[in-house]
Amino acid sequence: MWRILCRGFPLARRFQITPSPYSLLSTPTDGDGSSPSHALSIIQQQQPNHALIGDSSEAVGSVCSLVCRSYEDGDRTLKSLPIDHLSLSPEHAVTVVAALAETEGSMIALSFFHWTISHSKFRLFMRLYITTALSLVRRRNPRKAHEVMRCMLGSFAEVGRVKEAIDMVFEMRNQGLPLCLHTLNRALRVAVDSGFIDLAERMFDELPDNGVLPDSYSFKTMLVAYCRARRVADVERLLLRESSSLIVDNVTCTAIVGLYCEKGYFGRVRSLFERMRESGVAPNLINYTAFINGLCRKGSVKRAFEVLEEMVTKGLRPNVYTHTVLIDGLCKIGWTERAFRLFLKLVRSESYKPNVRTYTAMICGYCSEGKINRAEMLLTRMREQGIAPNTNTFTTLIDGHCKSGNLDRAFELMKEMTGEGLLPNIWTYNAVMDGLCKKGRVHEAYKLLESGVARGLKADLVTYTILMSEHCKRDDMKRAMDLFDKMAESTDSQPDIHTYTTLIAALCKKRRTADGERLFERALSIGLVPTKQTFTALISGHCRDGNASSALKVFERMTSEHGCAPDSVTYGALISGLCKELRLEEAKTLYHAMVDKGLVPCEVSRVTLAYEYCVKEEPEVAMALLDRLEKKAWIRTANVLTRKLSCRGDADTAALFLRRLLEKDRNMDRITFTAFVNACYGCGKYSLASELLDRTTEGMSTEMVVA
Repeated sequence: MWRILCRGFPLARRFQITPSPYSLLSTPTDGDGSSPSHALSIIQQQQPNHALIGDSSEAVGSVCSLVCRSYEDGDRTLKSLPIDHLSLSPEHAVTVVAALAETEGSMIALSFFHWTISHSKFRLFMRLYITTALSLVRRRNPRKAHEVMRCMLGSFAEVGRVKEAIDMVFEMRNQGLPLCLHTLNRALRVAVDSGFIDLAERMFDELPDNGVLPDSYSFKTMLVAYCRARRVADVERLLLRESSSLIVDNVTCTAIVGLYCEKGYFGRVRSLFERMRESGVAPNLINYTAFINGLCRKGSVKRAFEVLEEMVTKGLRPNVYTHTVLIDGLCKIGWTERAFRLFLKLVRSESYKPNVRTYTAMICGYCSEGKINRAEMLLTRMREQGIAPNTNTFTTLIDGHCKSGNLDRAFELMKEMTGEGLLPNIWTYNAVMDGLCKKGRVHEAYKLLESGVARGLKADLVTYTILMSEHCKRDDMKRAMDLFDKMAESTDSQPDIHTYTTLIAALCKKRRTADGERLFERALSIGLVPTKQTFTALISGHCRDGNASSALKVFERMTSEHGCAPDSVTYGALISGLCKELRLEEAKTLYHAMVDKGLVPCEVSRVTLAYEYCVKEEPEVAMALLDRLEKKAWIRTANVLTRKLSCRGDADTAALFLRRLLEKDRNMDRITFTAFVNACYGCGKYSLASELLDRTTEGMSTEMVVA
C-alpha cells in the first residue's frame, strides 16, 4: 500500500521517525465516547504500537518528504500533494503531523493538518486534532493550536458532536493550552447554530470564572441565541446590561427585530433603531425590511407602509424583497387588488423585477380569494418572463384548486411540477389530502399519503391534524384517537396545542367533556400553552352538558392563571350556558364585561340574554342590554327578538321593541312585522296591530301583511 502511496518518489532519509507521544494508534475517544481527560491521559501515558510504526517508518518519512517538497515548491495548501488520501490511514496521518511539527516546524505541520481534514476520512478523527494542537503547544505556538481547536469545533458541529468538541477545548487547558476568547466565541457560535442554547448560555455565564471576559461578539452571539429561543426577557436583559458599551450591528438587529415583531413589540423596534443611530450604526435596508415584514405578518400593513415611507426619507431604496413582503402582507388581509397594483409597479420598474417569491405571494393572494383563474394567469405570465415556478408556487396553486374543489386540476399541477423536475413536498401532499377529505374521499387521502411515504416523505403535524379533524367530523373518535396516539409516539410530529384543541373540541361536542378535561390536563403537563380556542372548547362542552359552574371555573383559569384573553365566542358560549340555567344576573355581568372590553356580543348571545329577561317580564333590562350595541347590531337583534316574542304570543313586549325599531329604522323588515301582526291577531289585540301598522314606513302595503 505504502509503495503505491509514494510511487515515483525516493524514500527520504532525513526523517528518522521515532515513537511520538502523540501517535497513539487507537483511543476510546474515537469510538466509545470516553471523556476527553481520559483520552488525553492515554495519549500522554500509553506507549505507541512500535511494530506498526517500525514497519511503516520509512513510508511515513516519505510522506513527510512529499509534504515538505510540495510546501517548498510554493504549494502551501498542498493542493497538488501527490498522495492518495484513501491509502493513508488516520493513524499514520497523526504520526506524520507529529513528525512534521517536531522536525519542520508549525507551519508545515499545520498545512498537512488542513490537507487531511479537507478529506472526510480524517475530519472526525479526534486524535488528529489533539495531536496537532499538542504538537503546536510544544512548539510554543498556542495561536495556531487554537486554530486547530476551532477547526475541530466546526467539523464536529457538522455531525452534532458539539458538546464533545467543546469539552475537549476546555480539557486542553490542562495540557498547556490556555483558553482563548476567539476559540470560546467560536464554541459559542457552533453551540448556538446547532441549537444547544442552554450549553451556550452556561459557557457564556462562566467566561469570567474561566479568566476570559466576553467581548461584543460574545454578547451578539448570545443575543442571536436568545432571539432563536424566543426569549425576549433575556434579550432585554443583555441589552440593558451592556447599554453603554454594546453596539448592536445590523445582523444582530435583524434577529432582534424579528423576535420583537413576532411578539408584537413594535415600539421596542423603534427604540432599538434609535439606540443604533446613537451608537453610530444606522439601520439598513435589511433591518427595515425585517420590520416591515414583521408588521405585515401581524396584519399591520398600514403601519408597514408608514415604515416604508420613513425608510425612503432616510435615503434607503426598497428592493424586490421589500416589495414582496408588502405584496404578501396586502394579500393576507384581503387587499389583493392593491397588492396587484404594487406588483405592476414592480413589473414596470427599471431597477427591480418580480422574482419567483413575488409571483408566489401574488398567486397566494388570488387563491385565498378564490380567484383561481387570475392565479393561473400569473403562472403563465411568470413562465413567459423566464421565471421558473418553484415547489412553493405549485403548492400554493394546488392548494387553491383543492380549496375551490377542483381536484382534477390539482392532480394535473402535481404532474406538471414533477415533469419540470420539482418533487412535491409534504405541504403539497397535505393540500391535496385536505381537498380529498373535504370531498369525503378519505380513503384516497390515505392512499396518497402512502405514495408520499413510499417516496421518502414523512407525515408531519399538519398531515395528522388533517386526517384527525376529518375523523372527528365523522364522529369516528376511535380513529382520531389512534392517530393522536401515533403522533404522541413519534419523534418528528409531536401533537401541538392545536392538535389537542381539535380533539378536545370533538370530545366536548360528543358530550365527553370529562375526556376533554383529561386531555387538557395532559397538554398542560407536557408544557403546552392552551389557546383561547382550547378554553372555549371546554367551556362550550360544560355549558352543553348543563354544567355552567364548571364552565365558569375553566373561564377563571383561562383569565387568571393563564392570562389568556377570551373573545366574543368564549363569552357567548358562557352566556348561553348561564341563560339555560336561568342564571341571568351572572350572564348579564359577563355581557357588560365583554362590551366594556370592546368585544361585540354574537347574535345568539345578545338575543338569548335579552329574550330570557323578556320572559322574566323585565323587558327594560333587555332594552338596556341592546342599547349598548351599535345601531346596525341593535336593529338586527331587535328584529330577531321581536319575531321570537311574537312566536311566543307576547305581543305587548314585542310591541315595545317594534316601536323602537320604527324609530331607528323606518324601513321595517316585513317578516318581523308580519310575525308581530300574526301574534296580535292570534291574541285578539287588533288595535295594537292597527296602531303600529299606521306607523310603518311609507310604501309598505297591507298586502305584505298575512292575516
